[in-house]
Amino acid sequence: MIPQPPLHPDSLLLHADDPLHDGTSVTPPIPWSATFTAEDAQAFARMASEPMHERYYTRYGNPLHRRVARIVADLEGAATGLVAASGMGAISTVALGLLAQGDRVVAQRNHYMGTTKLLSELLARFGVTAEFVDQTDTEAFARALERPAAMVMLESPTNPDCSLTDLAAVATLAHAAGATVVVDNTFATPLNQRPLALGADLVVHSATKYLGGHHDLTAGVVVGDAAMIERLWSTQIVLGATLSPMDAWLLLRGLRTLSVRVHRINESALTVARALAAHPAVESVSYPGLASHPQHALALRQMSGFGGVMGLRLRTGYEGTARFVAGLRLAQHAVSLGGVETLIVHAAAMWAGTLDEAGMRLAGIEPNLVRLSVGLEHPDDLIADLCRGLDALPAG
Repeated sequence: MIPQPPLHPDSLLLHADDPLHDGTSVTPPIPWSATFTAEDAQAFARMASEPMHERYYTRYGNPLHRRVARIVADLEGAATGLVAASGMGAISTVALGLLAQGDRVVAQRNHYMGTTKLLSELLARFGVTAEFVDQTDTEAFARALERPAAMVMLESPTNPDCSLTDLAAVATLAHAAGATVVVDNTFATPLNQRPLALGADLVVHSATKYLGGHHDLTAGVVVGDAAMIERLWSTQIVLGATLSPMDAWLLLRGLRTLSVRVHRINESALTVARALAAHPAVESVSYPGLASHPQHALALRQMSGFGGVMGLRLRTGYEGTARFVAGLRLAQHAVSLGGVETLIVHAAAMWAGTLDEAGMRLAGIEPNLVRLSVGLEHPDDLIADLCRGLDALPAG
């Protein structure tokens, strides 16, 4: 057989799961069944013992789970993958599947709030300790890794201010210390950043965001080498963080358009970020694609695109920021990100129930900070909507 050239990501999104096609329909059917029949006792024994079997019991696997995992794994350059009921389901499976009592984790100070709680509160109950360092300071990681660590948990860009972690440098330090490197690649997507190529061992996604892309599902994915993923599957079937067949189907559908969505969002977000940075009511815009971003050179080195999320600091206080967010027409006031609609949140209000004032200061969450997730609206319309809100703010 003549070797076939590798496919571009645009084509992988449509064809990576072709070998798993099991029928004549172009769009795969939804296997609406919790359990599947076996022809005889021997077949049943094989189904029960084979890891991630797709037609035994849906908590163990499902044909749509396998198709989604195949696409994301190929995009990330991984051997295989595993889907979960949410991003936190994927991250929790990684942590509980790989860590044990007495282990130590080195993590970023600024993580998704659920990850922070998992590392600092839940795992602490089981004898796992975590040290949090400034993700922008590679030397801080080096100092933390002078002592043994089982895992290094990374996320880049961060939520909500879009700081970056030098993934290649930290991965080198982590491996020298014998640690497994896990990277949350939700904000970047595999189209803008590939952590495995930079030295990571596992990549996780909240597929609720860009991979699904339509704000209509919750899901998670983790990809890596086959042995590690099989180990994580053994943990997941105990935890029960199972993705429903319907959400798996929606995620598969969302993945088909990931490339066109991400490329359009990359372009629109950069246009919006430049316009907002020039507005007198904006104190600063934190977006890796801007030359003003303190880590822009790192962004150019480890990212091929910069995504749709940015942090805005306005020249006003808490109340003025809240009025700005509430007064917009196109940018909807809602949590989450990465979908077709533009979403905006007042960061201090969103994190108030999770972090105290000291914690918010450490995470850089100030009263005037806004997180904007650019969608598929025309950038001129978004800029007009945002500028109307900014123009209404009191001077100074």
